[in-house]
Amino acid sequence: MKKLGLIVNPVAGMGGKVGLKGTDGPEIVEKARSLGARPESALKTGYALQVISGLKDQVEIITCPGEMGEEVARKYGFEPRLIGSINDPSTSEDTEQAARKMAAQGVELILFAGGDGTARNIYHALGEDNHPPVIGIPAGVKIHSAVYATTPRNAGELVRLYLQEGSLPLRRAEVMDIDEEAFRDGRLSARLYGYLMVPCAGDLMQHLKIGGVGSEESVLDGIAEQVLEGLEQDTIYVVGPGSTTAPIMKKMGLDHTLLGVDLVKNGKLLAADANEQQILELIKGKTAKIIVTVIGGQGYIFGRGNQQISADVIRQVGKKNIIVVATREKVLSLDYGHLLADTGDEEVNKMLCGYIRIITGYKEELVYPLTS
Repeated sequence: MKKLGLIVNPVAGMGGKVGLKGTDGPEIVEKARSLGARPESALKTGYALQVISGLKDQVEIITCPGEMGEEVARKYGFEPRLIGSINDPSTSEDTEQAARKMAAQGVELILFAGGDGTARNIYHALGEDNHPPVIGIPAGVKIHSAVYATTPRNAGELVRLYLQEGSLPLRRAEVMDIDEEAFRDGRLSARLYGYLMVPCAGDLMQHLKIGGVGSEESVLDGIAEQVLEGLEQDTIYVVGPGSTTAPIMKKMGLDHTLLGVDLVKNGKLLAADANEQQILELIKGKTAKIIVTVIGGQGYIFGRGNQQISADVIRQVGKKNIIVVATREKVLSLDYGHLLADTGDEEVNKMLCGYIRIITGYKEELVYPLTS
């Protein structure tokens, strides 16, 4: 019987849709809840466990009580073995203690759901050497680290391959995180904390997030000019975060929330740093389009740092009204050769699949496939 460790950060990702850029710290968690945020990590863990549900007789899940793993494991038909107790609400210390106990009990693999803060906790508990390999289920707002699968379902597929075949190669993957307080103030400050061993197979593991390559001012200016020429009257534009979208707002003479989502109509700012609910209210019954960029090194257009543009928002706007912008260098440097979306809704992810036009300069486009 193979032993699989399972750790779920129950509050991971709650800050995304409500525009808080993360949930590090109990005060931010409470603020997220007060704004109507809903837990999503258990749902995403469920997608992963569905993939391995056929291995119930071959895999024993060792996990934490309640919402840190037990509940979702039982929901998908497993009879987990519980270790220790957890605080109410759960804390980062619970995550670290669980990881240590799982390693001590000889698990073949640790599957965890969270964001970069959770990855840091796992790293702090295990260190870089002589630890079981890990696979992250992307459930947080900040997913800079390379220890995560590209989607929750692909995390499950990696678990299945590793436990069934046992011959997947391992590699050292970066654990990165940013300063959330600086992030909320519009400043991006990231650092490398260390490395964890992860199994790899094809494109199932995501890459380290990197900055744009060759993002010259003239190229970004050309992208902005091309977008502005295509703007339509009486249409609401949902402008996603990033340095590639910033020149678009600048050319309209509007302030831009570098790490947030702004809404514009007829050259006027409707909302700055909007959360999911504000976006849904403003676009309800209106013609709307979304402007987003590509995450350098990873290829995501949704689900990484722009969760305010949720599956419900995307569904309402429609695929044909999504405008993707990125420098040619950033797109061509993607190792995958395709774009990605991880909206948390498999139906919307599938809707987005197919070929996507990317504005890469003035009168310049690339066409790239998007796969879920």
